Amino acid sequence: MRRLLPASRAGRALTVGAALLCTGAALAPAGSAAASTTTASRHAVDYVALGDSYASAPLVPTQVDPACLRSDQNYASLVARSRSASLTDVTCSGATTADMTAPQTDGVPAQLDALDRGTDLVTVTIGGNDIGFSTVLGTCARLTSGDPTGTPCQSHFAGSGDDLITQAIAVTGPKVAEVLRGIHRRAPHAEVVVVGYPDLFPDDGVGCTSRTVPLAMGDFAWLRDKEKELNAMLARQARQGGARYVNTYAPTVGHDLCKPAGERWIETFAPETPAAPVHPNATGEGAMAGAVQAALARHGRH
Repeated sequence: MRRLLPASRAGRALTVGAALLCTGAALAPAGSAAASTTTASRHAVDYVALGDSYASAPLVPTQVDPACLRSDQNYASLVARSRSASLTDVTCSGATTADMTAPQTDGVPAQLDALDRGTDLVTVTIGGNDIGFSTVLGTCARLTSGDPTGTPCQSHFAGSGDDLITQAIAVTGPKVAEVLRGIHRRAPHAEVVVVGYPDLFPDDGVGCTSRTVPLAMGDFAWLRDKEKELNAMLARQARQGGARYVNTYAPTVGHDLCKPAGERWIETFAPETPAAPVHPNATGEGAMAGAVQAALARHGRH
């Protein structure tokens, strides 16, 4: 049985490649990979943001940490400003569940080190890099030319009867559960929010094969379903792990990478708006922030 190859740290940002990710980055002077912190009032909510590139918003202006490709317009920053919270943002492109408790790369500390007993609110988006989604997308793109109207990617990963992506999601579930346990141990009084992934592919399954979206027409529905499986696993782990789950998929339907510029909140493989390939642009991060804000307003303590 084929096994998914582990993605290198440079390729764990859920992008097609590190070269595309880094091209054209306009990074603000940072000086180090230290977490960006927004200082609010003395009694402000102590908010810590954890997660991968969908939380850090690589290449979305303005970039404030070149090591982690973190934007000050990511969803955590927007939520913190809307709530006048004191934000410690340690989100980092390429992060996996392992990087929550161990250093990542270039001296980036373990993300859970940012937590303590005074932490009031934690958001986390994690798991996509654990299933090797950047590798999956790169493979899908390479296979498209041989069968642009078929399902070459689905056949590659699931044609033997064992869906390797479904298996990878199942293996990642316990890792997410352990992350949530680690958060609760370090920040026992915090409200913990698991933020899911936004709608990347057309929800109706109708594809848009092109130069900027090099995916076979028949693979779009399968890729959509894999993302839904990932989000369902995250929702289940949140529910079982004493956390709240925020669905960012539903409020971003209709703004996937197949939509024209102006309507597209997820960029294509060749972004027209500053963002990493197949990642939210600034509007997409704003939509994710809106979903988090709405959930906190309905149920949050802060």
